[in-house]
Amino acid sequence: MQRFSTEESARGYFEAMRWPNGPVCPHCGNCDRARVYAVAPNTEKKIRAGLYKCAECKGQFTVTMGTVMEDSHIPLNKWLIAFYIICASKTQVSALQLQRQLELGSYRTAWFLCHRIRFSLANATPEDQLDGVIEADETYVGGKKRGHGRAYVGNKTAVVSLVERDGRVRSTVVEMVNGQEIARLLKKQASLDANLNTDESRLYKKVGKEFASHDVVNHSREEYSRRDYMTGRIATTNTVEGFFGNSKRALDGTHHHISKAHAGLYFSELDYKYNTRKVSDGKRTALGIQQMTGKRLMLRRPKNNISE
Repeated sequence: MQRFSTEESARGYFEAMRWPNGPVCPHCGNCDRARVYAVAPNTEKKIRAGLYKCAECKGQFTVTMGTVMEDSHIPLNKWLIAFYIICASKTQVSALQLQRQLELGSYRTAWFLCHRIRFSLANATPEDQLDGVIEADETYVGGKKRGHGRAYVGNKTAVVSLVERDGRVRSTVVEMVNGQEIARLLKKQASLDANLNTDESRLYKKVGKEFASHDVVNHSREEYSRRDYMTGRIATTNTVEGFFGNSKRALDGTHHHISKAHAGLYFSELDYKYNTRKVSDGKRTALGIQQMTGKRLMLRRPKNNISE
């Protein structure tokens, strides 16, 4: 906060992160320093600081154009501090806490700011498939419904996660947990050369035959880890279940409740923190800022909502 106490210092940092070799026009892609120049700020002519102009396409732009920060009235130094607070937190940060710390005008502003940062942290390379030893499992996020048992999931959000052992995680919020949906996710996000580890659920039985191997642990018989002495493989789903446990504690302890419509954004943040768990807080923040280009998140109110 001391280093980036002004909007000018934060703007310089964002520009250095996005344009390490000089400004690039987002309209036409021109990067010629002689043809892209800064416009001097002028309050009388309503020319704001940080404005650039491209001599090729005559377009004007700032460092926020084409990012999650576009069309935001929040000062850039508060954006940068919010990025750091969210990325440095080992669990989650509530929008109310961020509103107090950054002295934002409303809860809605803080809530939308958090969601845009989470959207920036979402997986930047979805085509990059997981490989090696992969553990797959599904879980349900949501509280208990009065009058129903613990097994009732009608009011809960289903999440399927794939975890590389000692590697990355990728979570997906799904509408329906069935064999067809599980097979689609596995084939899309995991290499068929991988060694798949699951529990005894029949959802993975058919698609598991398409992978290099499919090791199963039977939780109903209290089997949680098994070593195959012929192949040397260890069959377990403890890694993905540990990820679910930490994620649920983070969500319950901070937010208490999340809506199904935005659950994917919350798990994008959890996935990102898990995947960058071995780097410093500053590096994690810098990597998240580098992923914000080319992403826009628009949360518009429904036109038929008369109450709003």
